[in-house]
Amino acid sequence: MKYGIVIFPSKKLQDSANSYRKRYDPNYALIPPHLTLKQPFESTDEQVRDISRELRQIAQRMQPLSLSIKKFSSFSPVNNVIYLKVEPTEEILNLYDALHGEYFSNIEPEYAFVPHITIGQNLSDDEHSDVLGRLKMTDFQHEETVDRFHLLYQLENGSWTVYETFLLGKEGL
Repeated sequence: MKYGIVIFPSKKLQDSANSYRKRYDPNYALIPPHLTLKQPFESTDEQVRDISRELRQIAQRMQPLSLSIKKFSSFSPVNNVIYLKVEPTEEILNLYDALHGEYFSNIEPEYAFVPHITIGQNLSDDEHSDVLGRLKMTDFQHEETVDRFHLLYQLENGSWTVYETFLLGKEGL
């Protein structure tokens, strides 16, 4: 089965991201707006129990973290993805590193980590250029604290659902 690890932002930020995603992201119906911490990976039922145990330990060592978003950006010219750029704080980077450290080192990330929330993808070059140009003129400011991350699994129809949620800090014990 395919699994992934994400942070879901607040409903307010999800609603804002979805106002763009429903027009520009073909995956809109498959998963809510999220910040990917670990790209999808294959795992067995037995392995995922060990993974859950390790994720609980990582969550206990971490503290809630701040999400700060100040602009729209893009991965162009590598691909035509438009996103809300999440400032790469030390806390986010530490959590990412822990999720790619010793226990998870056999699952190599496909790309360098750029914290973001995708709002558009698979756009033509012209549409990407037009949408990004308009969004860059938009003033977007958002700050919030998140206190959890989620292990997801993919259903047969391609949608993703929560397998387990992990609270950051000692409260997660």
